[in-house]
Order: sequence, then structure tokens, then C-alpha cells
Amino acid sequence: MGTPLPAPSLQTARLRLRPFEDADAEDLFALQSDAHVLRYWDAPPWSDPARAGTFLTTCRQMAQEGTGTRLAVERDSDGAFLGWCTLARWNPEYRSASLGYCYNAAAWGHGYATEAARALLGWAFDTLDLNRVQAEADTRNIGSARVLEKLGFVREGTLREDCVVNGDVSDSWVYGLLRREWQPSPEAVPFPPHPR
Repeated sequence: MGTPLPAPSLQTARLRLRPFEDADAEDLFALQSDAHVLRYWDAPPWSDPARAGTFLTTCRQMAQEGTGTRLAVERDSDGAFLGWCTLARWNPEYRSASLGYCYNAAAWGHGYATEAARALLGWAFDTLDLNRVQAEADTRNIGSARVLEKLGFVREGTLREDCVVNGDVSDSWVYGLLRREWQPSPEAVPFPPHPR
């Protein structure tokens, strides 16, 4: 087990990124059970609401074991749950980690994924002293590829037929972002806990 990595709370111009809470279970299940949202995902949509509890437990385990962090993303103006982003597979020796995210369809096309990921990456490069962040996207998921490219990620290659979900074989693009390529944004700052 590694050193615990407490999940941060971050504020951007429009968003709050915060540790998951048990109260997020219903919104989380709605997101992860949406077949349209998960059509390029490497696992099928959830059918059992209990999966939300397992997900929340995994979030806490990631923090306790120091393997990464997963944050809920909500709109600052109304507190609406939009989705989540994660920094996983943190390797302090290699100074590397992997970026991932998932957002509900109503959040698409507003720049929220880019804004949230920029905040998380800023925290990761500053706090964890990362040298490299990797991300993967299904080659059919042009929206996700655009998010990564806006963040400065470079497409490094293709993993051929690396996923089979519901019998559908797909390829993935591999992206990398190096510390020397990172363009930080001044808008992401830690914020005090938000009373609910």
C-alpha cells in the first residue's frame, strides 16, 4: 500500500471538483447506466444500482492506497452533477498517471470536460510532480479526442482491437502529455468545503 493521497477540492470558473460523497450514488448510477453515454466505454452500462456503492468504495480505496484520485464534477451555479474525472495508476517512481473522465450527455459540448481536466492536471503536475500523464480514447470517440488535444495531449499511437464490449471490437488511441508541454491555467484554485 502506498502513501494516502487525499482527494483534492478544486474550483474553476464554472465548476467544482470534489471528493465523491454517498449522496452522489443516484446521480452516479444515472450516468453509468446510460448506454448512449457509455457507447465507447470499455465496460457495459450498469444495470444494478448497487454498482454505485462499489464505485464510491473504490474512490475511497484509491485515496487510501495512494493510487490516484477520482472527483465528482458539479456546475458551480446550481450544483448540478455533471460527471467525474480521475487521475489513476499514479506511479511516484515514474512520476506518471492516467487521466480519465465521464460526463452526462447534457454536459457535452460546453467545454466542461476540458475545464475540469485542466484543473485536475494542474493539481497533479504541481502536487504530485508528474512528468507524464497518459490517456486513451476509443478511435470512434472524436469528442474525447478533441478534449485531450485541447489540453495539449499528443496522440502517440493506436492500440489495435484492445477492447471488446458486448461483442463489439474497437481500437483505442493513446495520448501522452509531458510536463514540459503542459500549459497551466491560472483559474483552478483550491476552495473551502462547500456546505450542502
